[in-house]
Amino acid sequence: MTRLTGLIAVLCASLTLAACGEPDDPNVTTIGVAGPVTGQYASFGTQMTNGADLAIADINAAGGVLGKTLKAEIGDDACDPKQAVAVANQMVGAGVPFIAGHFCSGSSIPASNVYGDSAVIMISPASTSPALTDSRAGPNIYRVVGRDDQQGGIAGAYLAKNFGDKNIAIIDDKTAYGKGLADEVKKALNAAGTQDVLNESYTAGEKDYSALVSKLKQAGVDVVYVGGYHTEAGLILRQMRDQGMDAVLMGGDALVTQEYWSITGPAGEGTLMTFSPDPRKNPAAAEVVARFEEKGVEPEGYVLYTYAAIQAWAEAAKKAGTTDAAAVVKALNGNAFDTVIGELRFDAKGDPNLPPYAVYRWSNGAYEQIGDKAPAG
Repeated sequence: MTRLTGLIAVLCASLTLAACGEPDDPNVTTIGVAGPVTGQYASFGTQMTNGADLAIADINAAGGVLGKTLKAEIGDDACDPKQAVAVANQMVGAGVPFIAGHFCSGSSIPASNVYGDSAVIMISPASTSPALTDSRAGPNIYRVVGRDDQQGGIAGAYLAKNFGDKNIAIIDDKTAYGKGLADEVKKALNAAGTQDVLNESYTAGEKDYSALVSKLKQAGVDVVYVGGYHTEAGLILRQMRDQGMDAVLMGGDALVTQEYWSITGPAGEGTLMTFSPDPRKNPAAAEVVARFEEKGVEPEGYVLYTYAAIQAWAEAAKKAGTTDAAAVVKALNGNAFDTVIGELRFDAKGDPNLPPYAVYRWSNGAYEQIGDKAPAG
C-alpha cells in the first residue's frame, strides 16, 4: 500500500490532475498540455506552456468555451516514450477532453495510441513524423504542423541545389523524429542526383561526439545534415569547430529554439535549418505576438503552434456545442479555423493545410528565413 501511495504521489506531482484529489468544478473545463517540461528538451516544453498560458487566458477573457473557463493541466513526458504513455493514461483517467501535445514524435506516436482508444482529442503542435497520421491511431488525432516528408524534401532539394558539388554527410539520432527526417532528406538529396558521402547514427544524450566528428573530418565533409535535436546538434557543431572543421551544419525544426545558440555561441553562425514560415510574421498573429512580447516572452518555435492547437479545439467545441469527442471531431473535420498561424483546415489524415517549409539561417543569435539560395560566405 505504501508503494502504491508513493507512485500516485509521484504521478500527481508531475501531472497535477483533478483525479489526484482536486475537486471538480462544474464551471471549469480542464484540458491537457503534454510535452518535455523537464529534461534536455525542456526549452520546447517551455514554448508549449507559454503558448498554452496565453491561449487559455485569451479564450477565457472572451467568455471561455461553452460558458466554462478553461484550465490547463501539464503533463511532463520528458520526450520519453514510456513516460508519454503514462502521461496519456493519466490524462485519459482524469477525463480531460483534449490534449495539446505531445512534442517529440517518439512520444506523440505511442501516446496517440492511448488517446485513439479513448474519447480524448489530441492535437500535436510540434510532432512532424509522417507515422503519426499515416498510421493514425484514431479519428481524434491531429497536428497543426507539417510532416517530415515535406520538410525533408525541402532540405534535400536545397542541399542538392546549393551544395551539390560538396561532400555531404547525413547523421541522425535514431529517434522517430531524427532518423525519419534524415531518411527523407537523404531520399530527396539522392533523387536530385547528389549522393551523400557518409551516413551515420549517434546516440542522443551523450556529451562527447569526437569520434563521430573525426569520421566526418576524415571523409572531408563540407556539409553535415543533422536529423536530431538542438542539444546534440549544438554539441556536434562545437566539437567540429574544435577539430578545425568549418563544415556547414543544417538541421530541421528541432533547432528552432534560442537554446541552440546558447549551446553553440558564435560557432552557430551560418547554421541552416528548415521550419514553417515564421508564424510571428503572420499578420493574423500580430496582436498576439505583441502581447507575448509585452509579457517578456519571445513567441519563437512552437509557442504559436500550441496557441493555435488550443484555438482550433476551442472553436470546434463551440461549433459542436459540446466537448464530446465525436461531435468535436466532426467539427474539426468539416470547418476552417482562423488561428494565429493562419486559416487552418485538416485533411482526412488529420494533417493541416500549411504553407511549405522554408530554409532559415542562424546569425548573431537569431534565425531568419533566407529563401532557396545558399547564404553568402
